[in-house]
Amino acid sequence: YSRGPRVISPAVRAEMKRILEEIQSGTFAREWILENAAGRPAFLALRKRDAEHPIERVGRTLRSMMPWIKGGPK
Repeated sequence: YSRGPRVISPAVRAEMKRILEEIQSGTFAREWILENAAGRPAFLALRKRDAEHPIERVGRTLRSMMPWIKGGPK
């Protein structure tokens, strides 16, 4: 309650509204269909970029310290 307004600024709200309009108008669906028809080049590039982000390395390290995540002993 106290921090949300600092994160979700008027600019963020406006962008979220534009994204919702793209979803409601079908623009997003058309873009996604074309992306898939082309073999998902942009999607795969974004996925690769995100997988190489330093936070992913940190996440792997932290998860390795949590045996319950892998179904091991608790």
